[in-house]
Amino acid sequence: MPHRSVTIPQLHQWKGQGRLITMLTAWDYLLAKLLDRAGIDVILVGDSLGMVALGYDTTLPVTLDQMVHHAQAVRRGVESALLVCDLPFLSYHASPQQALGSAGRLLKEAGVQAVKMEGATPGVLAATELLVQSGIPVLGHVGLTPQMIHSFGSLRQQGKTPETAEKILAGAIALERAGAFGIILEHIPASLAQTISQKLQIPTIGIGAGHDCDGQVLVTADLLGLTTQPPPFAPIYAELGGAIATAVQAYCQDVQQRKFSPLT
Repeated sequence: MPHRSVTIPQLHQWKGQGRLITMLTAWDYLLAKLLDRAGIDVILVGDSLGMVALGYDTTLPVTLDQMVHHAQAVRRGVESALLVCDLPFLSYHASPQQALGSAGRLLKEAGVQAVKMEGATPGVLAATELLVQSGIPVLGHVGLTPQMIHSFGSLRQQGKTPETAEKILAGAIALERAGAFGIILEHIPASLAQTISQKLQIPTIGIGAGHDCDGQVLVTADLLGLTTQPPPFAPIYAELGGAIATAVQAYCQDVQQRKFSPLT
């Protein structure tokens, strides 16, 4: 049975207890309801919905209006999990005040409980401080940050050199000091993720970052086998893509051969 109303203080308590945190993404009501009933701790309305729900090649085209729309649908399916939503590309980069306005929309219009921003630039740190001071919890995100794909050149692992590893560690520490309640560590070496997790008082949630984070997150479409090219670090727990295709083909065959018998 799912637990009741996961809170941010609970996540902090779980880190101290060594109780690992579970997190998955959702982009509509039905999926959110299924995840929540299954007992997931945190549901993220990730801008990855741009690819798995909207058909974009990257997360960059996703707009704030689209995130609000999808978060509203997810909210209606969630009773127990903590609901977090990504701020999409260029909805928080201009100024801390822009970030406050964007995050405020997600809380007021969609009922999310926290927002996530990528990176640890001075602008993101300043925005994190302002949002937290304004009562909006912030989840940080360092390592591979997909909104920076054009700067990275590809979605390759980050932090493999001493210099880049030190920069990611410093960014995580700075986000904690700015008031972030937790940090996503994406596609970095397991040893670096372990170091960050040990140094921080707030929870770390890994995705392609080894086993030593305080929790794990995946894009649910990858976990369920619904994507054709999941990232190399994403395990597949069910091959639902193939199962759906088989079911649809069987239905089409039954209809075309007059074998379909609707229930009455």
